Amino acid sequence: MANVLEVTEETFQDEVLSAQKPVLVDFSAVWCGPCKMIEPIVEQIAKDWAEHLKVVRLDVDTSPQLAINYQVMGVPTLMLFINGETKERLTGYQPKDRITDKLKPHLDGN
Repeated sequence: MANVLEVTEETFQDEVLSAQKPVLVDFSAVWCGPCKMIEPIVEQIAKDWAEHLKVVRLDVDTSPQLAINYQVMGVPTLMLFINGETKERLTGYQPKDRITDKLKPHLDGN
């Protein structure tokens, strides 16, 4: 998890919305089986794309208001933020190629 920063309601503004580069937010929960399955994929994306993308994890149980604000109805949910705006959303376990296919069009110019 070295490449994935944990964020909270207190740090979300600075780490995600005000970030200089695109941010992939992994909305997850410790009790969530599919979240544990996608975790190594998210960490690999964080490592592989470190120059172009910041990757953070947010626990919906410790930061429930953000989950409500962004209408996260299930976990895991991955959301790509660029300049504070949501550009992509993937809910549920996804294979790495499906995630990267969704991210690539937004990162090509970065």
